[in-house]
Amino acid sequence: MIIQLKSTVSNERMSELASSIKAFSIRYNEKNYLITGSGMKEVPAAIESDVEHHWVFANDMQLSSKKFQSEKRVVKIGSVEIGGNTNNTILIGGPCSVESEGQIRQSAELLVGLGLTTLRGGCYKPRTSPYSFQGLGLEGLKLLAKMREEFGLSVITEARDATHIDEIIAYSDVIQVGAKAMYDQGILRACAKTQKPVLIKRGFGTTLQEFVQAAEFVLSGGNQNVVLCERGIRTFETGTRFTLDLCGVAWLQEHTNLPIILDPSHAMGYAYGVAPLAKACVAMGIDGLLIEAHPDPSVAKSDASQQLNHQEFGALLNALRPVAESVGYKIV
Repeated sequence: MIIQLKSTVSNERMSELASSIKAFSIRYNEKNYLITGSGMKEVPAAIESDVEHHWVFANDMQLSSKKFQSEKRVVKIGSVEIGGNTNNTILIGGPCSVESEGQIRQSAELLVGLGLTTLRGGCYKPRTSPYSFQGLGLEGLKLLAKMREEFGLSVITEARDATHIDEIIAYSDVIQVGAKAMYDQGILRACAKTQKPVLIKRGFGTTLQEFVQAAEFVLSGGNQNVVLCERGIRTFETGTRFTLDLCGVAWLQEHTNLPIILDPSHAMGYAYGVAPLAKACVAMGIDGLLIEAHPDPSVAKSDASQQLNHQEFGALLNALRPVAESVGYKIV
């Protein structure tokens, strides 16, 4: 249940009420709210006089629900706003991993040359094998920050686990919670304490409700700048890396108020399929795309098969613009 308190309720009184019913308290859009689990179906009589309005939910998708807020939230990523009525589809590009200053500089130059604003690059890599490249760590974060200073780009990078979440928050403009870290409450609760945008990727074996409830950890902690990212789920199919769940995206658009970004690179797993998948994504009227691009994918230290080269990335951008326009959106 979400309970909106009357404007006359003081912050001190709000804390008392939250404690009395074991609820989260947040301030959102200049209003004070208490959030309890979905098990509560009625406002307790002891606090009725302090309540302006309340919402009852069938499950713990609450702050993210269109039943609570029908309009899609607006989240600002650097100079670009997505969500709401912006009709912007942000194209975030860059390599899977930051490998060297030269490599990430070429990536930054590519984005600036194409008029794009947001650079991605992994520094702490959650690899399946312990023998694979694990990322440059703090050195990589410092290289991303250097590119931000030199080129004016926003940077997004992934938190692998809670041991380095403070570094990720300090150096990045957007915190990415990876598919393998989606259940890490240390990461989610740390993200709730910042106001930086948080992009949560869906785990490859995660239901839609579980996915959105991960976002609720961040929302209920006070950070309302949350974006969902569909990156493919594991099915019986072995011809592709994962299966991009566009049905799930349609469900999220119908039931949640959160902006949605799609990652066709990780879903497909092979560069040849990224462009057609990206076009299908954009045709759904989405809020963003994550596309992996590398100066020379053949020598990439991680996910080499799915990364576009820079020429292919530029060609994809040109191909996506008319698709976006056909559904009333703009690639930014």
